[in-house]
Amino acid sequence: MTEGSRRVLDMGMEAIGKLHTIYETKQVSERFTKREFVVELADNPKYPQVVLFQLTGDRVSQLDDMKVGDQVRIEFSLRGREWRSPKGEVKYFNSLDVWKIEAAHAGRSAGGGRGRGRDSGDPRDMDAPPPRIDESQFGDPRIGDVEDIPF
Repeated sequence: MTEGSRRVLDMGMEAIGKLHTIYETKQVSERFTKREFVVELADNPKYPQVVLFQLTGDRVSQLDDMKVGDQVRIEFSLRGREWRSPKGEVKYFNSLDVWKIEAAHAGRSAGGGRGRGRDSGDPRDMDAPPPRIDESQFGDPRIGDVEDIPF
């Protein structure tokens, strides 16, 4: 994981990249809709990573004004689940559930809104190094607290 494209937020992750593919909204059930899209992450142009994300429910409309090629900033959480087939086979599924997608230049200002910073909105800042994150604030990664899991 590189600091340039993803960093930890309070309860999730962030990615910055270019919209590669946008799919139509699917009505999965009577009360559940989802819309998938693919982003080419900005980590390493030599070995581009194209990653599938999904928006669900009312959030699917966040893609309505976007088009392939747009630079975007995404806030999301990693979700996983186990499924057992009728034959007893166990399979695991992961999804990247997006809370918010916006134009990359519309991100939060690194300096509290004062001056230039990585997310100031100034296109010249897109190549600036990301702010350093003090990982000590997250505690010991080897010790998990089930009550802190967001799903």
